[in-house]
Amino acid sequence: MTTTTRTARTGIRGLRDLREGPGPGRLRCPGARYLRRPGSRHHQRLRGDDRGQTSVEFLGMTPFIILIMLVLWECALIGYTFSLAGNAADVGARKGSGAEYGADAACRTGALKDLPDAWSGAARVECGRGSGLYEATVTLKVPVLVPGLFDLDIDIDGEAGSALED
Repeated sequence: MTTTTRTARTGIRGLRDLREGPGPGRLRCPGARYLRRPGSRHHQRLRGDDRGQTSVEFLGMTPFIILIMLVLWECALIGYTFSLAGNAADVGARKGSGAEYGADAACRTGALKDLPDAWSGAARVECGRGSGLYEATVTLKVPVLVPGLFDLDIDIDGEAGSALED
């Protein structure tokens, strides 16, 4: 029995004992057949047993990859809804504070004006005067990327105030 060790100075010891097979490029390992040189037909035939393994693994992982992409996209929609709600409330408060007549209608129209269709359908806008401020609250429902897959019942509130103009 030969042990193989490696040191920095001498390299691999004991490899000379394994190189006993006839002909160049053949190694005989204890308890194994002769191994052929890389590139020979016999070597290619032995290596071909796992051909297509990467394709099968990728095909098996594809549903998980798609699911992760859907979840990440839904997270992006949640973040975008926060941005839209805050912006709509800010625009509504500014429109309401600057209106001479019909401040509530101006607030509501201003808040809903720039919202995309997916968010404006279920949007709720509350406008009113506060202490020295005209305040607007916009509540948006987060749309779902795939409606039948799951339903997020998340409402995002955006609040803003603007100084009243006399």
